[in-house]
Amino acid sequence: MATIQPPRMLQMRNLDSLAHFLGIQTIHTTYRVLHQQQYAKRILERAGMQNSKSVSTPISCKTDNSTSCSTDFSNSQLYHHLIGSLQYLTLTRHVIQFMVHQLSQHMHAPLNSNFDALKRLLRYIQGTTDNGIPLYRDHLNLQGFVDADWANNA
Repeated sequence: MATIQPPRMLQMRNLDSLAHFLGIQTIHTTYRVLHQQQYAKRILERAGMQNSKSVSTPISCKTDNSTSCSTDFSNSQLYHHLIGSLQYLTLTRHVIQFMVHQLSQHMHAPLNSNFDALKRLLRYIQGTTDNGIPLYRDHLNLQGFVDADWANNA
């Protein structure tokens, strides 16, 4: 008959406060901010857009109905890689979730117009690399943003 051994105690040590975990950094001020600034900069470098001019919105306010950009994008692997990277960036950048979702719907056959929209999103990220999620110790307020433009959604 086998004897049952007691489980071993797991030795742990205090590694001080969390500063960087799975590409997410924390800034400690009067409150904490979770952000992915270094990760966002790596995405911009992979896309070759680290020196691009920033824009104030992730989506263009004008609708483009021209068919001149409806040709297939030649480097679909780059498109796939950037969209996959941006999906992880949405952990701390909720503002870009809608646009990343819209762009990911064209993964099977991206068009030049889809890549142009992706470049605009990357230009938005260029100007907002330091954005993140603030965390307050004494109170937790869940805030959301809605842009319900029902007339323009087709």
